[in-house]
Amino acid sequence: MAKRKISNTLALAVLGLLQERDMHPYEIASTLRERSKDSSFKINSGSLYDTVEALVRHEWIEPVETMRDGRRPERTVYGLTDLGRSEFVVWIDELIRVPVAEYPKFIAAVSYLGALGPEGAADALAERAGHLAQRIAEGRAALAATVGAGQVPRLFMIEVEYGLHAWEAELAWTQGIRDEIRAGSLTWPTGGTT
Repeated sequence: MAKRKISNTLALAVLGLLQERDMHPYEIASTLRERSKDSSFKINSGSLYDTVEALVRHEWIEPVETMRDGRRPERTVYGLTDLGRSEFVVWIDELIRVPVAEYPKFIAAVSYLGALGPEGAADALAERAGHLAQRIAEGRAALAATVGAGQVPRLFMIEVEYGLHAWEAELAWTQGIRDEIRAGSLTWPTGGTT
């Protein structure tokens, strides 16, 4: 598979929103946050503007209008090009079809869980379980406020649904390992090896 010119998933979010209508970067960021997409994409102003510049440089989007609202600075509105629309579809298709190696930090840390000792490991996993439970509650609330309230079709929030399933599976595993450690059924090596 050929290396993609732009692989930052924030670019994917920008292209996705510009499928709907032309927007300026501030509006893109606001819309992503309103739709709880900030759980899927890391959004900050600097990286968003860098991403927009890269998309323009590769001709996937283009400026369509510059506007001023009162004393505010000028805002450039961007639109999707035919090339951008095509690249977006190919990229989505590729990401859905072909699993890629991802390197989650949690899996890296779990590979050295033994370094914490039984009590430290159980406590760390218990705290993680609490954070996951909170994330799950927030995801459910986001779905209820959008899809459940009839504001957007389920398809537009399907990644939140996927995230909920992943977090629920991680929560179950985390609680199970924590319980095994506390029950003493997960044996710990002696002699200080991790």
